[in-house]
Amino acid sequence: MDNVALMNRTDKKFVFRHVDLLAFLKQIKNDYRVLEVNKKRISKYETLYYDTIGFDLYHAHQRGKPSRYKIRSRRYVESDLNFFEIKFKTNKGRTIKNRVKQSFISGIIDQEAEVLLKSKTSLFPEKLEAKLWTNFSRVTLVNKNSPERVTIDIDLKFKNELSDASVSNLIIAEVKQDSSVHSPFLNLMKKYHVREGSMSKYCYGVINLFNRIKHNSFKPNLILIKKTLYGTFATVK
Repeated sequence: MDNVALMNRTDKKFVFRHVDLLAFLKQIKNDYRVLEVNKKRISKYETLYYDTIGFDLYHAHQRGKPSRYKIRSRRYVESDLNFFEIKFKTNKGRTIKNRVKQSFISGIIDQEAEVLLKSKTSLFPEKLEAKLWTNFSRVTLVNKNSPERVTIDIDLKFKNELSDASVSNLIIAEVKQDSSVHSPFLNLMKKYHVREGSMSKYCYGVINLFNRIKHNSFKPNLILIKKTLYGTFATVK
């Protein structure tokens, strides 16, 4: 994992049905190692996202703004670690992540988190508020031969103070690379005609929990997710 931290990288996302996961993993098992934490290969993640009162960060994604941020605190449950994290999507399509360790997750951005926010963005901590939790479980694969990491997220759940939602039968896989390398996972997606497409878990959570939020530009990806959830795509044999 130290060799594939990939804090400056490109990302490609895919969605497919939970029932296909084992068949996919069997076909690439010789090409990847799997991350194990405290003897567990499925790790739980709890993430609190921040945004402005008017959802400015969400709307930057919704409008397809080429340079945009996600601000979050994340708890890595099995490792018992908490981080405040800033993800910046550049206009070159790269993702740059900066983070600082925290003793606990708070709805308020202060101390080391405030210092990081001010040093990496033009955002003010007092203008950001906790919007929602996104919780899921993750399997992390590391390419044996190239600098590549593949994350496979299952059991997606969203919640805020007023409501909650869960998404079953959906796998969100993300391929993370420093540069273009040979990827057995990408070849697998191509073989089974799983086309690239998804959206950030934060944006998907906002759409699920805030009914009146504008999401027109996300409709193609929402249609893709709906088709995946309801099984209109063929199952892998």
